[in-house]
Formats: sequence, C-alpha cells, structure tokens
Amino acid sequence: MYLLNTLKLAFQNLALQKSRSFLTMLGIVIGVGAVISIMSVGASAQNLLLAQVNAMGTNLIGILPGAADEMGPPAALFGIEITTLKYEDALALKELPHVLAISSYITGQGTMSYFNQIESYNYQGVGHDYTKVEDASVDSGRFFRQEEVDSLARVVVLGSEVKEKLFGEDNPINKRIKIEQVSFKVIGVMEERGVVTFQNQDKQVFIPIKTAQKLLLGVDHLAFIRAKVDHADNIALVTSRIKEILRFRHHIKDPTKDDFSVRNTAQALDILGSITQALKMFLAAVAAISLLVGGIGIMNIMFVVVNERTREIGLRKALGAKRKDVLIQFLIESATMTLIGGIMGIVLGILIALAITLGVNYFDYDWQFIITPLSVFVSTAMAISVGLVFGLWPANRASKLNPIEALRYE
Repeated sequence: MYLLNTLKLAFQNLALQKSRSFLTMLGIVIGVGAVISIMSVGASAQNLLLAQVNAMGTNLIGILPGAADEMGPPAALFGIEITTLKYEDALALKELPHVLAISSYITGQGTMSYFNQIESYNYQGVGHDYTKVEDASVDSGRFFRQEEVDSLARVVVLGSEVKEKLFGEDNPINKRIKIEQVSFKVIGVMEERGVVTFQNQDKQVFIPIKTAQKLLLGVDHLAFIRAKVDHADNIALVTSRIKEILRFRHHIKDPTKDDFSVRNTAQALDILGSITQALKMFLAAVAAISLLVGGIGIMNIMFVVVNERTREIGLRKALGAKRKDVLIQFLIESATMTLIGGIMGIVLGILIALAITLGVNYFDYDWQFIITPLSVFVSTAMAISVGLVFGLWPANRASKLNPIEALRYE
C-alpha cells in the first residue's frame, strides 16, 4: 500500500507539470526509440543478408581476385579493381572432379537502346554455364553457347524487366538492340528471379564473358568466378584443388602470397553472421548514448523539483517521514518518468522499424519486420536503470534536507 500511494503521488506530480515532464522524458523517448529501431533494423538486415546468401545454394564456391585471411573479406569487395583473375583460370578449374558447372563474371553499365527506347542498365559478362551455376532459367529463346563465348558473338539475353522496358508486349527474340553503340542480337529472355545477392536480376542484361571483356570494357580480367559442386560434402576437397591450380597458374609458391581468395557459402554465412551481429551491437550501443543524455536531463529536472518542493519535504519529515521514505519517493518519481518515456520510445521505435520495412520492401527486397522481445526488455530495463541512477543524486539530496531549514525555505 505504501508503494502504491508513493506511485500515485509520483503520477500526480508528473501530471501537474505535463509539458515539463514530457520535455524531460523526450531524451528517453528518443534514446529507447533509437535502440529499438536500430536493433530491429540490424536483425532484419542480418536476416536479409543470410537469406540472400542461402538463396545462392550451399554448394557454391566463389573465387575472387585479391588475397584475404580466412575470416576477412577480399579486397575486391571494397571496390578495389584487381586484375589477377583471368578467363583462362576458369577454363582450367572447369575440369576439376565434382565441379558440375563454372561461370566467369564481369560487370559493366551502359546505355541500351531499341529504336526510340533508351535505358541505362547493368550488364553482366558471364559464361555459358551461368544458368546452371545460378539455378536460373530462360523464359523464352535460349542462353548462349560455349562457341558463342569463344567467338565473341554479339548476342544478349535480357532480364524480364529489361525486356518489358525495351519491347513491351513485342517478342524480342532475334531483334537487335544497341549497348554502348554496339549492336547485339537478342536470343533469350530470363525468367523472373527478383533480388538475388542484392541485385535485381530482372534488371540485368547477360552477354558472353569474352564479348563483354573485349568489345565493351576493354579488359582481360574477371570480377569473380563461381563454381557449382555436386555435393556440399565435396566443397573442402574442391576448394583445396582450386587453390593448388591457381597457385600453379599464377606461379605462387608461398600460400601467404596468394593473389586470389576462395570462399564457399558456408564461410560467407559465418563471416556475414559475425560481422552483422557485431555491427548491430555497436549501433545499439551508440544509440544508447542518447539515453545517457536523457538521464542527465532527468537529473537536472529532479534537482529543480527538489528545490521547488523543499517545504513539502520539510513538512513530511516534521510529520515523521524517514530519510528512506523521501529517498524512495523521488526515486520512484524519476523511474516512473523514464518508464513512461521508455514505453513511448518503444512505440516510436516500432513505428520507425515498420516504416523502414515498408520502404525497403518497396524496392523488392524481402525485408522482414523483426522486433525481438530481448530488444524491448533491454530498452525498458535501460530506461528504468537510467531513471534510478540519475535520480539517485537528487533523491539523496532531498532525503538529507534538515526539516527545520526546509520549512523555513522560501
């Protein structure tokens, strides 16, 4: 009953100064909202990343230019152009046991036109086994053959959205488009795939790898290679053989001087999981700093409240209230203020996370709305803790007031 009466008194005191109470709680509201929304976004981003990697399949091996340690990303992932990986490397790896299919990759961007329809799209130079490696299918027409890769054939396969933009309802097969003023014959249209590895595959254009290298980009290196293995159990063996062959071809005797990196999807999942988890915790910790700022605001206001209610404190002590009674009263008021702010912050954070989810899904990403009970519990506990910690000094000061001096306070 004592605690209930104290809590009731705390609510009454907060209600007397609604505007001041709200402005005092605002720092807590923003801090808790930031923690909730960032933890939600972090969990959703982690889920999206892992889902994108899983969508590629568990029996893929990626070979990228540039060295890296086992748990670190290759330099090529940071946008650094490295030219150590060649098309001939992919041809050599294709003959390995347990390798079902292999494809080279290089990416460019250019203007594509069909009569008066002009659009800018990314194009990918890939090998003829691209559809096997990526588990992709051609909706109409066909994909290009190995002889068309070798002969630098000017043929192209369109993503479904590219076809719609350039041709509408017309059949594009055997018609010609221009990519950077080079004429290409359309031989196929891919089935809809949506976003895979953070690229909308339906907005891609696929060209034979050597054609893209020589005619469009003027390079002789690859962005990366992907190999599909017959079974996930054979990934370790194939990975070891890939390294041996590339070291032999690149004249590397010391493994610490590799100019390439070999990764499989299991490693990618582990690396992404650890990176995103660490990043999520770091961002949540940064957001929690605003709770400290809110706590300082609460402490300042509580000092003001103690000064305003000095005569009340003196009267309570004169009527027999003990020091701990005054201390508990002001601590409860401080904790109540942060608890209300925390609840408002949780609502704000959920609304922000929901808005981000709707915004990201608008761009065709499978972004899930995730609010974990842990994030709500942690945010609530942090809010109450801030109220207790930052309210302790003013409450302690109030509890030490001399009743006679407090009654004489003007």
